[in-house]
Amino acid sequence: MLEGIMIGLQTAFSIQNLLMVIGGCLIGTFIGMLPGLGPMSIIAIMIPVAISLGDPSAALILLAGVYYGAIFGGSTSSILLNAPGVAGTVATSFDGYPMARDGKAGKALTIAAIASFCGGSIGAILLMIFAPMLSSVALLFHSAEYFALMVVGLSAIAAFAGTGQVAKAIMMTLLGLIMATVGEGALFNMPRFTMGLMDLQSGFAFITLAMAMFALPEALYLVMDPSRSKTGQSGDIKDLRITKDEAKSIAPVVGRQSLQGFFIGVLPGAGATIASFLGYAVERNIAPEKEKEQFGKGSIKGLAAPETANNAACTGSFVPLLTLGIPGSGTTAILLGALIALNVTPGPRLMVDDPQIFWAVIISMYIGNLVLLILNLPLIPYIAKILAVPRNFLIPFILFFTLMGAYIGQNNATELLLLVGFGICATILRFADYPLAPLLIGFILGGMLEDNFSRSMQLYDGISFIWERPMTLGLLVIACLLVILPSYRARRARARAAGVADGD
Repeated sequence: MLEGIMIGLQTAFSIQNLLMVIGGCLIGTFIGMLPGLGPMSIIAIMIPVAISLGDPSAALILLAGVYYGAIFGGSTSSILLNAPGVAGTVATSFDGYPMARDGKAGKALTIAAIASFCGGSIGAILLMIFAPMLSSVALLFHSAEYFALMVVGLSAIAAFAGTGQVAKAIMMTLLGLIMATVGEGALFNMPRFTMGLMDLQSGFAFITLAMAMFALPEALYLVMDPSRSKTGQSGDIKDLRITKDEAKSIAPVVGRQSLQGFFIGVLPGAGATIASFLGYAVERNIAPEKEKEQFGKGSIKGLAAPETANNAACTGSFVPLLTLGIPGSGTTAILLGALIALNVTPGPRLMVDDPQIFWAVIISMYIGNLVLLILNLPLIPYIAKILAVPRNFLIPFILFFTLMGAYIGQNNATELLLLVGFGICATILRFADYPLAPLLIGFILGGMLEDNFSRSMQLYDGISFIWERPMTLGLLVIACLLVILPSYRARRARARAAGVADGD
């Protein structure tokens, strides 16, 4: 291992590879800031550029830099415009955007940058230490375990609901799950619920739904309520520093979510999106009652948790890719294609046959996270000035990127009609005080839930996999506890309050 690290250091610190890290991080950060242009699109475009380099180490370092740079930069549009263009940064907008509305855009971007750096850096260290060992753990997870993991994610849905809104959150989750069934199913390659429209054969696009749930209603709100555009953000961006108390408050969150996010990223098929949602849910559920009320209204813990978890998960997703040759997400599937095109075979033999590639990529991740922090922190005052843009310019700006993001995602004009339709429905639901985040979570997890449940049913000829696989049963028990415990705690709190009232 030490020999491999020395080879990796020598490879990663060559002038060419340092330039690849910096270039990849810059491109990724810029693309991540633009809603609709996620890491998958830009990595697919850049594969010919990477292959033309000829050096597999440099090519993979460049593409990896673009990947975690996009996740790092994706928080910017979520925080400033409430327009999460990357699935992994949807949870960032829950508390990041309210902070920006309160005139704390600079502080929100600083917290996001530091949390991202810590998550990515701790993930890189864990990857270096545990990669060979974790590859065998990842192999223990099959379709049944992934189904149970999706159920755990959905059972934490109460974390995304405000006080007294659990029933509404469940309804929105079910609506998201229903929307995930549109298009071809996992069992039969036949279109479902498409109403005969060819454009719906592949289902609804995530980017269209994300823009319709968050960005478009925000633009409509700005039109209908001019006072909403007054953010308290002047031309001068102040309050960038994090106080000692705030640092103490988010430090345990960053530590927990670095570990949790990394281990979720290790599981093939899980990825940054599930890690960010689960990170947010866990931190809200374990927070004291006073702090819990702040989640969704500008909590620094609610912002730090998903930002740490998604960056740690990005690093963790390289474990199955490099050690097993199994892509953990759509983005790592594209990276796998790039590796094969470069005549590199990822798998258990990669560390032995091509140690310079394996260790150089891991070490370049730490360098890349440091580069991202150095690049982003000085730019925060300038980036945050987006909120000082007058409303007459900001609304067309949001609408342009929303429509462009939806169109580029599928290259289909029908997406624009769906975007407008869903956006109007989402605005009405917001007026009715329905939480929109659970709908998007249900939609994201719905497809994976159905795919894994269908495979498990086929393999075990029924639902016997639930009790025949101990890990599946354990995860489902955790899911039940996540549903029961918040209700039990709420009931106890009500009983205690009633007892105090009787005593008075």
